[in-house]
Amino acid sequence: MNHAESAYVAAAVPAVEILSAQKTYPNGTQALLPVDLSIAEGDFITLLGPSGCGKSTLLKMVAGMLEPTDGRLLVWRKPVAQLDDSGRRMAFVFQSPTLMPWASVRTNVRLPLDLAGVPRQEAEARVTEALALVGLEKFADQLPRALSGGMQMRVSIARGLVTQPDLLLMDEPFGALDEITRHKLDAELLDLWRKKGLTIIFVTHSIHEAVFLSSRVIMMAARPGRVVEEFRIDEPYPRSADFMVSPQFSRYAKALQDSLLRASGAHEEASR
Repeated sequence: MNHAESAYVAAAVPAVEILSAQKTYPNGTQALLPVDLSIAEGDFITLLGPSGCGKSTLLKMVAGMLEPTDGRLLVWRKPVAQLDDSGRRMAFVFQSPTLMPWASVRTNVRLPLDLAGVPRQEAEARVTEALALVGLEKFADQLPRALSGGMQMRVSIARGLVTQPDLLLMDEPFGALDEITRHKLDAELLDLWRKKGLTIIFVTHSIHEAVFLSSRVIMMAARPGRVVEEFRIDEPYPRSADFMVSPQFSRYAKALQDSLLRASGAHEEASR
């Protein structure tokens, strides 16, 4: 690493900093022990772990949908509520497409811009670009019911992209899809991530999806939710289907499977 590169690394501002953030609900349930995590700009981070380990809770805290009971979350060194002051944007893609069934694909994708008061001409141009990014430009005037589950998920992703985010939060977006469609969307998501220079935090239950997508995988355990291990998937991008049948992929998958079994075992011990 030369001097210029060293200076850049030293000066780089993390996209997300989770600083001893924890969550306890009013009934006393401790959903999340203190979590400390730094996410670099351009990272593809996956949260993996058994049900009830706090993956979605942590994601919603980053999004500002849930307030931490203690600790702080910073996005580009600012509290989530002040994200606009940093000149950055964030988008959230839910597990279900949550589309308006009576509205066209175009109108569904334009919704965040309409809510933000973006002028119609600019909004339409951005909708066209977002639909092109997910390969749905020919379906702009269709209603959601005319689309397959995978296509509806693409609409949901386009609705996130239309705000031109720097940070994309995704809560099991492909979990309900068949394996072939899921892998196709995984590959398309990686292409978008690289093309747009996004930082992504992705929640999944799938070990194979985590290995294929991630630069880092964060393993969590439940009751109470907590981070127990971290894995760096040190493989080059782009990653093709061939990577999924390689010895390297198998080694990563085995390491994550063993970690998940340990995390699940900790969960079972806590339940006794």
